Amino acid sequence: MFWIAWSSLGFATVLSCLAAYSGANVGTRVGRREILVAIAGVLAIASAVVAAIANVSALGANVPLFYVVVLSSVFAISFGGPFTELVFRLAAKNDSSLVKDESDPSPLRGGLWIGLLERAAILGSLWASWPEGIAIVMAIKGLGRFSELKDHRAAEQFILGTFASGLIAAGSYGLGLLLL
Repeated sequence: MFWIAWSSLGFATVLSCLAAYSGANVGTRVGRREILVAIAGVLAIASAVVAAIANVSALGANVPLFYVVVLSSVFAISFGGPFTELVFRLAAKNDSSLVKDESDPSPLRGGLWIGLLERAAILGSLWASWPEGIAIVMAIKGLGRFSELKDHRAAEQFILGTFASGLIAAGSYGLGLLLL
C-alpha cells in the first residue's frame, strides 16, 4: 500500500512538471493546464491519504530520506506555480470590479522566480528542522515588495501568491513526512 502512495506522488509530480512546463496561461493551454493541476492535486491528496493509512497499519517501507526530500521538493516547486496561477484566475473570476485584459501584465514582475525560490527556501527550512527560516523568507519577500504593495491589485496578488505558495510548500513537507 505504501508504494501506491509513493507512485501516486511520483505521477502527481510528473503531471505538475508538465503543467509548469506548459508555460503561461495562453489560449487553449489554460484548460489543459488547469486539468493537469487538478489531477496532480487530487493525486497528491490521494497519496497523503494512502500514506497515512499505510503508516497507521504499519505497512510503510523504509525509503531513504534523500528520495523523499527530492520528490516532495520537486513536487512543491513544480506544482506551486500552476496552482498559484489557478488561485489568481479563480480570484479574478470572483472579483466583479476587476475587468482585466488577458494581455494586461501582472502588477508584480518576477513572481514566477520569486515563488520558485520561496517554495524551495520554505521546504529547505522545514526539512532542516528550522521553521524560523520561514519567517526570514517572508520578511525578505515583504521588504522586497514593500514599495509595490501600494497598488491594490499588487497587494492582493502578493497575499494570494504568498499564501498559495507557502501552503503548497508546507503541504509537500507534510506529505514527505507521511512517506517516511
